[in-house]
Amino acid sequence: MIKHPRGPFAAGDQVQLTDPKGRQHRLVLAPGRSFHTHRGALAHDDLIGRPEGSLVTSAGGTPYLAFRPLLADYSISMVRGAAVVYPKDAAQIVGLADIFPGARVVEAGAGSGALSCWLLRAVGEHGSVTSFERRSDFAEIAAANVEQYFGGPHPAWRLMVGELDAAGITGVDRVVLDMLAPWDHAAAAAAMLMPGGLVCCYVATVTQLARTVGVLREQGNFAEPAAWETLQRGWHVDGLAVRPEHRMVGHTGFLVTARRLADGVVAPPRRRRPSKGAEAAAAEAAGAEAAAAAVLVRGEHESSGRNGMEAEDREG
Repeated sequence: MIKHPRGPFAAGDQVQLTDPKGRQHRLVLAPGRSFHTHRGALAHDDLIGRPEGSLVTSAGGTPYLAFRPLLADYSISMVRGAAVVYPKDAAQIVGLADIFPGARVVEAGAGSGALSCWLLRAVGEHGSVTSFERRSDFAEIAAANVEQYFGGPHPAWRLMVGELDAAGITGVDRVVLDMLAPWDHAAAAAAMLMPGGLVCCYVATVTQLARTVGVLREQGNFAEPAAWETLQRGWHVDGLAVRPEHRMVGHTGFLVTARRLADGVVAPPRRRRPSKGAEAAAAEAAGAEAAAAAVLVRGEHESSGRNGMEAEDREG
């Protein structure tokens, strides 16, 4: 059983120290050890037994606030093989892809294990997450990160090294595709999902976004896909000095979700209102095509006439 630590700090707990400038340091408590910075050492024993939110001071006189790291903090600072899914996108996947307690989820690929942690915490011990990762070195990093966060192997997690294989996997509630070409696995996702299930694709570029949505539409066993991105901007609040932060977490990726239709069901075509000027542009394009065709036909007639006259001249 996975237990989330709470109460006073104990040996083996992860602790996040924040200095007065907002810089953060993460460590795992061990009796007799010390945390060293250029501002002096801080003994782990000074933290063990104290409650979260305590203030501890290094030998150099620098104060640090001590908390257990949030999952968002952990996923940003974890050891990486592949790039991690940022917390703002992971939260969107858990929320808008409706990852619920007890859900059966298939993930491909696992990367560094950041999204796996979010999915596992959402489904709980009574759900299941099957993660595929084609690179064995990334899979090792992901396994280590997930086990470090949960304090050991998670009973709901199965990590598979290799390409996504849908053989024998059916009745899945959610499929999350975090890979270069998710459109190549749209059919496999449909085969795994139960009717009403949901596929969620995480892609980086506009061309990937367009192709993913196009394939999901053309395949015919998904309802109309939804696509979006999330931009995160912090705010500076200091008395009456209230303004947006100068830096923000802008584009990290696009998310695409689509619901699995029941077998044999064909979704009615989505009616879309044409954008402003689209009808005029279409008419102009049609007119240009007609004019080009007329020029081509006229040219063929003129060429035929010239050939006939030349033939008559030769006969005369």
